[in-house]
Amino acid sequence: MDQNRLGDETSPYLLQHKDNPVHWQAWNPDTLASAQAADKPILLSIGYAACHWCHVMAHESFENPAIAEPMNEHFVNIKVDREERPDLDAIYQHALSLMGEQGGWPLTMFLTPQGEPFWGGTYFPPEARWGRPGFPQVLAGIANAYRNDTESIGKNVTALRDALQKLGQPQAGDGISPELYDRIAERLLREIDPLNGGIGTAPKFPQCGIFEVLWRGWKRSRRDPFHEAVTRTLTTISQGGIYDHLGGGYARYATDARWLVPHFEKMLYDNAELISLLSLVWQETRDPLYAQRVAETIGWLEREMLDPSGGFYSSLDADSEHEEGKFYVWPEAEIDSVLGERAALFKRYYDVTPAGNWEGHNILNRLAHPELADTSTEAELSASRDLLLSARANRIRPGLDDKILADWNGLMIAALAEAGLTFDRGGWIDVAARAFAFIQREMIGADRRLRHSWRGGRARHPATVDDYANLSRAALALHEATNDPGYLAQAREWAEVLDQHYWDAAGGGYFFAADDTQDLIARAKTASDAAVPSGNGTLIGVLVRLAVLTGEAAYRERAEAIIRAFAGEVARNFFPLSTLINNAELAAKPLQIVIVGDAGDTAAAALQRAAYAVSLPLRVVQCVAPDSALPAGHPAWGKGLVDGHAAAYVCEGPVCSLPITQPPELIESLSKRH
Repeated sequence: MDQNRLGDETSPYLLQHKDNPVHWQAWNPDTLASAQAADKPILLSIGYAACHWCHVMAHESFENPAIAEPMNEHFVNIKVDREERPDLDAIYQHALSLMGEQGGWPLTMFLTPQGEPFWGGTYFPPEARWGRPGFPQVLAGIANAYRNDTESIGKNVTALRDALQKLGQPQAGDGISPELYDRIAERLLREIDPLNGGIGTAPKFPQCGIFEVLWRGWKRSRRDPFHEAVTRTLTTISQGGIYDHLGGGYARYATDARWLVPHFEKMLYDNAELISLLSLVWQETRDPLYAQRVAETIGWLEREMLDPSGGFYSSLDADSEHEEGKFYVWPEAEIDSVLGERAALFKRYYDVTPAGNWEGHNILNRLAHPELADTSTEAELSASRDLLLSARANRIRPGLDDKILADWNGLMIAALAEAGLTFDRGGWIDVAARAFAFIQREMIGADRRLRHSWRGGRARHPATVDDYANLSRAALALHEATNDPGYLAQAREWAEVLDQHYWDAAGGGYFFAADDTQDLIARAKTASDAAVPSGNGTLIGVLVRLAVLTGEAAYRERAEAIIRAFAGEVARNFFPLSTLINNAELAAKPLQIVIVGDAGDTAAAALQRAAYAVSLPLRVVQCVAPDSALPAGHPAWGKGLVDGHAAAYVCEGPVCSLPITQPPELIESLSKRH
């Protein structure tokens, strides 16, 4: 452990630290064995490439030889990319919360040589400030305690060990009653900022799962407050500073209540979830702003986040030139110089002033002018944005984390397939299909098991339940978009892997890590959403769709078992369970739309487009050739063409509509449902 060994890694975050004077090691069995042989405590530092405060602590402490020296003397120092090892991050974040501390990144944990936590925190400054101890003092105190106070260390280890085992023991229940969906939506509505949208005050995260709960509340009840909560939030986010008005794409969160000041990092998963939610809401509102933001965000994705091999990169950093947001903000004089006589109009609409709106600079936003202007004005503003984007291209860019993550790619593939169907953009579906093919080609091992992360030709790290869940959802979205049976077959194969290696036979539900993942001190089982939607929640929807598509009751039984495994958690605290709640509603009442017609039949294609013209969160669409049979027991079994023409059947429970052959009639029928 006498040298820094991160140069052998693939993670951009780990490679950022390969030249630190700290003798960083990767998390692996050899490193843990070395810690045990030396009887040294482990200093575990977890972060990610786009994390601003991770960079701050690195510059202040990890690049400082005077701080690196006691780190190397007293500890085995392990650096982990949380995006590569979300299983490790989940365990140690939970351990920190058990100590009464708020989690986050960078995560700084102190472990026994066996990997068991006994103390920790997040960011520590190089000297005491803001009520936080200085990092050198922390190092000295922990090293002294480990040598001289083994009794206290042992008590902490035992208490945390026992508590961590409960990660795999959620509160079960009998299910989720139908009336609970409305009660949950009503309760969430009380948390909405009525002026600016979003949850609470600041900081504010998009939290798309919660807003889908509210949107579903609108669909069921047609009560205006639900509609207003969702549309005000989406409009404010889309016109606020959290959106990149020049390049497209949304930042991870806003640091203020108005959505003006972003934390400037852009993450693949946030943009995937926002594309999905904007598409769903646009189907009802037809708001041109939402269509524009979806198209612009996908444009950014294709331009900046797409690997030549087809997969999607992970994130763009918040910082450039060691300064947060420098790439994105503008002094008024530079806008005047670039735009010339166009500048006055642009500055009025985008809140540009001599003093600026953030630390002397201007974050472009349209919070004062959220409604789109007339066509001529918008065309002029668009031309100005193009000029500024070209000028911005000459700046030093934020760092790109170009690793490809299975779960995040699954979210984006599904979002693109859904948006492609919603907006009739076949090219977006093609991009999604190419990314999925990359995953199948590059990220499945000889054992037919997924790998979590890929970079530089190397697929690494054990897959989590989120990887399988999000990619299975993506496979079914592509199956719906293309009617290619290969996608359905892939989702079925992954369901088998999940049952074999992740299912909890005793308590129901899926563990986060596989049964053969070797380097974990606990196996978590949760339905709580984190930065990304919960794998267990997502899998309810996947399994219900598989049951509908195949007619196999075992899939539905598995979905219902997941719901029961976590139903008690819903009663205890439903706030982090939006994905579970939304998919449980799908399990209770899927809206099946069957379109019977020949492949390439323009009438069948028109009916398929009509099926996506209405906002229907519970929709499951099947396109069936006239000579193909639906599964026995399907409510539309035996139904076919009408006088040789393509026909649609809308089914709820065991009852289907009369055949519908005209798209306007199908849209009218679907508009009456939720």
